[in-house]
Amino acid sequence: MASDRIRLYTLVYLALVGLAASKYIFFHLNELVFFAEITWWGYWEAMGATMTTAVLKTTLIVAYFQHLRWEPRSLTNLMLMSVALVILLMAAASFSIT
Repeated sequence: MASDRIRLYTLVYLALVGLAASKYIFFHLNELVFFAEITWWGYWEAMGATMTTAVLKTTLIVAYFQHLRWEPRSLTNLMLMSVALVILLMAAASFSIT
């Protein structure tokens, strides 16, 4: 039982390390690929990929290290609703700034 949890946490940790390393790969892709010139991959594509991996890393941390995966679904839904409301609040605040 305990060894299963250690194995699970180790796999999640390795996934987080891989996702963190992918940020470097996204921004230096043209330097790392020697056999072809990648002209369609620019700064904004790397930024979008980095934001996507940030969401994936946050999901892994919240689900496994903060134990939200094993909580009742009502608590999980409450947390998701609070994140959605924070995003709405930030969007509304951005309109009042401009």
